[in-house]
Amino acid sequence: MQKNEVKKSNDNFLMNMVRSQMFIPLLALAALALFNLIADPSFFKITLGENNAGNPVLSGYLITILDSGSELAILAIGMTLVTAASGGQDISVGAAVAIAGSVLLRMLCGGNSRPEELAMPIIAAFLISCVVAMLFGAFNGVLVAYFKIQPMIATLILYTAGRSIAAWINNNELPVVTDPALSYFGGFIPGIPIPTPFFIAVICVIVIFLVLKFTNLGLYTQTVGINENSSKLNGLNPQMIKVISFVVLGLCVAVVGLIKVSRIQTINYSVIAKDIEMDAILAVALGGNALSGGKFNMAASIFGAYVIQFLTQTLYKFKVSADALPAYKAVVVIVLVVISAPAVKEWLGNMTKKFKAKEVA
Repeated sequence: MQKNEVKKSNDNFLMNMVRSQMFIPLLALAALALFNLIADPSFFKITLGENNAGNPVLSGYLITILDSGSELAILAIGMTLVTAASGGQDISVGAAVAIAGSVLLRMLCGGNSRPEELAMPIIAAFLISCVVAMLFGAFNGVLVAYFKIQPMIATLILYTAGRSIAAWINNNELPVVTDPALSYFGGFIPGIPIPTPFFIAVICVIVIFLVLKFTNLGLYTQTVGINENSSKLNGLNPQMIKVISFVVLGLCVAVVGLIKVSRIQTINYSVIAKDIEMDAILAVALGGNALSGGKFNMAASIFGAYVIQFLTQTLYKFKVSADALPAYKAVVVIVLVVISAPAVKEWLGNMTKKFKAKEVA
């Protein structure tokens, strides 16, 4: 009798684990970790060294995943809200990062592309870039919410024109900031060997979880995404909720723009954040969130972002060219879409019922 109870408890634990939204990203992470462990255990090696300034820094593939994955995790926060509220995705985030970074440099440099000293404090320039990025986010949100344009089509406008706008902001020049303080945001704070972007991502995660816990933003976003007409009957303004979700994504874009510019202390308009929108969307999908909108799990999206970066780093480790990366990631997208398809879910549910029926028999 006791053995049956233990077996039943184990079966229930496994079933709950499989049904959990974190199951797919955890499974993907386990598969990638096992593959790297077998192919090359040195993938997990972390070393402590010094950078050019003589400060202690950690290095290794896992540190790179934490570093670059943090940018993706920040974008995944905003992309999750946009997806949940609008039932679509913003494909302009890469171009918007270019705009935010360009505005930041413009404010720091003033009219001189090679300033000897900053024209204003970094925090002030960053706040201005936040406002600009949020305005562009609101522009996308208005097109989607009030003009009823499908999100991918609405954001195609900024996707197409954004990098040109970024170049225009600085008169097609490539401004360079030599102040070492700017490099801290995308590199290392002296004396701290962990990349600063990871700490920035942690702050962003804490803020969004506090917002979701102490406000109704998460509930309203899911309500609008599940049924817009019903949300109106409940006294919500679905248009405003959608616009707010795009504005939040704009704020996330500004943070990533700061990190990107800080890494090289200049900007390359055509390359900065190239194809990052695909990774952000993939992080949301890998987190088990429906790309058609509605209920979401923010923690799963953030975790999915680091798993996507784990995949990217694995591909780089095995000499896959940057041009071929989208093809490999497209396979992941296909698998995720198939798994999340209603027909597949129904089939899995039927198989589970049949399995249980056989056990009972």
